[in-house]
Amino acid sequence: MDTLSYKTVSANAATADKKWVLVDAENQVVGRLASEVANLLRGKYKTNFTPHADCGDYVIVINAEKIRFTGKKMTDKEYVRHTGYPGGQRFATPIEVLDKKPVFIVEHAVKGMLPKNKLGSQLFRNLYVYVGSEHGHQAQQPTLINVKELK
Repeated sequence: MDTLSYKTVSANAATADKKWVLVDAENQVVGRLASEVANLLRGKYKTNFTPHADCGDYVIVINAEKIRFTGKKMTDKEYVRHTGYPGGQRFATPIEVLDKKPVFIVEHAVKGMLPKNKLGSQLFRNLYVYVGSEHGHQAQQPTLINVKELK
């Protein structure tokens, strides 16, 4: 057996084949959508996946205001933040957050599924979430992907 013919391919910034992908979040469950988007950002479906490199795609998520939760999460789930002052802990349900900033729900879910290091911060910069079906990336010619058919 010729061992020289079996070379391990390791992707880096120069060799990564990064594409622009468009995902429609209308009537999608938040967690399931976020896990698929995180895999697209990470590039885990590619044959040259490298764990320490940014070899994933640029992902555009549209219709962020039309996502849904399963069960009673819309009223029972809580997003917690702190103002920085004593007694400044604030709670918000997804209903309240959807009214003010629906982009936050998708970004928060995807960010929680990325690595908690510098690579995760870099991958998060490749995510673009928009309210409505309009986005400013027509020049990149993104390809529409149906998230339900990825698995």
